[in-house]
Amino acid sequence: MNNVFMNTYNRLPVTFAKGEGSWLYDINGKKYLDFGSGIAVNLLGHNNPALVKAVTEQAEKYFHVCNYYNSDVSAAFAEKLVQVTAPAGIKNVFFSNSGAEANEGACKIARKYSLLKYGEGRHTIVTLKGSFHGRTITTLAATGQDKFHKDFGPFTQGFEHIPGGNIELLEKTLDEKKVAGLLIEAIQGESGIVPQSQEFIQAAAKLCAQRDILLMFDEIQCGLGRTGSFLAFEQYKDENGNPIKADIVTLAKGLAGGVPAGAVLAGEKTKEVFKIGDHGSTFGGNPIAAAAGLVVLSTVNTPEFLKENVRKGEKIIAALKTNAKIKEVRGKGLMIGADIETESWLLIEAGIKRADPGKNLNGLLMLSGGINTLRFLPPYTILDNEIEQGLEILNELL
Repeated sequence: MNNVFMNTYNRLPVTFAKGEGSWLYDINGKKYLDFGSGIAVNLLGHNNPALVKAVTEQAEKYFHVCNYYNSDVSAAFAEKLVQVTAPAGIKNVFFSNSGAEANEGACKIARKYSLLKYGEGRHTIVTLKGSFHGRTITTLAATGQDKFHKDFGPFTQGFEHIPGGNIELLEKTLDEKKVAGLLIEAIQGESGIVPQSQEFIQAAAKLCAQRDILLMFDEIQCGLGRTGSFLAFEQYKDENGNPIKADIVTLAKGLAGGVPAGAVLAGEKTKEVFKIGDHGSTFGGNPIAAAAGLVVLSTVNTPEFLKENVRKGEKIIAALKTNAKIKEVRGKGLMIGADIETESWLLIEAGIKRADPGKNLNGLLMLSGGINTLRFLPPYTILDNEIEQGLEILNELL
């Protein structure tokens, strides 16, 4: 089967045929507990009844209309998303299909804002070492990891990468004569689940406000309630103890629970930057994705649901910390990284190979966050007994 695909993925020897809740089943009937949820995509699990109903009902009405026109369900999705993110300072939204597209849109807004207000030369976007913002030529330039840059240059110019946590360097780098925006993941995912410190985010917000540099948060993996607040950066406070506001936020991955969807969210400074013809996306705000997105937003953005994500995450973290073979555990809510002595990919392969119905053994699906880091992004709907089963399997594999 794999010979018909381009050789871009190190595909594991399993082909899935169906899913149910926190479980996936392959074409041979083997059963696997999903601790990765499609890299933070299947937030509400597999074959979620509410999602299936919403997508089916929308598909029976219409699949797509072009953005020359309005769509009732897409408008409802936009209104709901802006309402949910209003506490973070959000005023309006542009829909895309993916996180890379969302981050490209954010960079375009930052550069146009700065150009219109300050003229040419103030276009640099600063990001952090260890960041991941996408795989297009521009979002690779934004990504602060050299391993993703090999073979694909020259890249879009105007990006600088600095280490997170270094406030002195941040202050020096955010030069108001040349920098348009600062793009941050409150918790970096691809580099091993690395949270930014309260002090660093606070300093970033203060400097950006003082110098009129746009503060942009990439919430594609850490957002949508995964860490216990709808947006991960909402857990950080400014120097007066008030919630930090964003100029731009990007979302994707789980935004529509498994249907492709992305979004660029604009704050007060940036809500009027794009004009007609400045940007577009054929499938942005697709009605089927919007219908699914409405289910996600109405489900995850409740205090009870967010508290459960925190509780489940604490349960997993506490258990991981008791395992002597795990060197360090990091994360918030259901976004967790665990450093191990073994290569993470060997454990991931072992989790697949363990599935054996004849011996009543299930597999475990995990993600890598680096050579020696396992990444856990389970669906929010995972049950306590499923968490316990997964941890038992992991202990056995280790």
